[in-house]
Amino acid sequence: MANDTFQKAKPRRTLLWMSGHFVRQLKALMSTLEHVLRATSRTFAIGIEALSRPLQEEMRIAYLILRVSDYLEDNTTLGSMEKAALLDSWAATLQGGTPDPRLLDHLGSTPDPSPDSMAAHHTPEIIEALEHLSPQAQTVIRARTRDSTLGMARWVRRGPVIETEADLDNYMHEVAGRVGYLITELFSLSSRGVRTNHPELMVLGREFGLALQTVNIVRGIPADIERGWLFVPKQFLPEGIETVEDFLAEGHRSEAMGVVDRLLRKAAGHFESAERYISLLPRFEGKMRRFCLLPFLFGIRTVALSRANPAVLVSEVKLDRNEVRRIASRATLFGWSNRWIRRYAAEIGSGVHQPPARHSPAK
Repeated sequence: MANDTFQKAKPRRTLLWMSGHFVRQLKALMSTLEHVLRATSRTFAIGIEALSRPLQEEMRIAYLILRVSDYLEDNTTLGSMEKAALLDSWAATLQGGTPDPRLLDHLGSTPDPSPDSMAAHHTPEIIEALEHLSPQAQTVIRARTRDSTLGMARWVRRGPVIETEADLDNYMHEVAGRVGYLITELFSLSSRGVRTNHPELMVLGREFGLALQTVNIVRGIPADIERGWLFVPKQFLPEGIETVEDFLAEGHRSEAMGVVDRLLRKAAGHFESAERYISLLPRFEGKMRRFCLLPFLFGIRTVALSRANPAVLVSEVKLDRNEVRRIASRATLFGWSNRWIRRYAAEIGSGVHQPPARHSPAK
């Protein structure tokens, strides 16, 4: 109350200066996070920066929060129990608790050069920016990112042991399916048209997340294998393949590619739901549609380039930079049309106009 009285007693000119100073500080904070986003993912930065405000800031902050979670989950220098404890602490912070100094010390001092560590280094700024969002946006972001982070902690404790396709779907739900819920709820805050189809979009949004994560698993096979992990259900492995070494053995190349093909077919099934998700977004919400179209089309194309391609076992498949620009340009021009989306997805997913894929050796 005393503070309220003090503020009311301030001359109007001083209040205006304080307001202007606050706005400048907030702009500087958001500008910093723009640079962090671009450093962590140029691809997602393209879609996020094209969104209208305040959705743009909401999506940027949500994305960076999840990159911090990814950093903790994928960290190769920490033991499983330590990673899980830090993830639990991060989840408590997202819920609104006071950040644990040990968590902030670790995130701020990590020498890890990965893109995720860039977000980790800026954790205090990310938390501060979150607190400046609307109460409704904060509620959505805090709840969904917390749940995803807790799911990661559970899987870290369990270890990368995936027996069945249901296990794989459960893991992908925690790290990606919940992101579909998050995006849909943020869209709903900004668009009455999205709210109209909210129940169906929530279901399809989860499937969208599973589609992208299945592609990530295929792309990440070389790096995961180097760490001794194999995010492939044992149910998918033919007789004779039980270990990472078996999977990579020259004599099992055909069987391994059969497993990859099964994962790609699984991704294609999830992408059918992803296409339906985009088609339900209002046509006048062009920026939202483009935000979803870019990862959808890039994912469809990656599936095509990975199919019957033994290089996926030793290097990460990436789209050619010129093709990325071409796909992004066409999505901007024609993304309002559901018919075009269906036709173009079928075209790039079938191998038409297929330039050589770029491969990055596993690090």
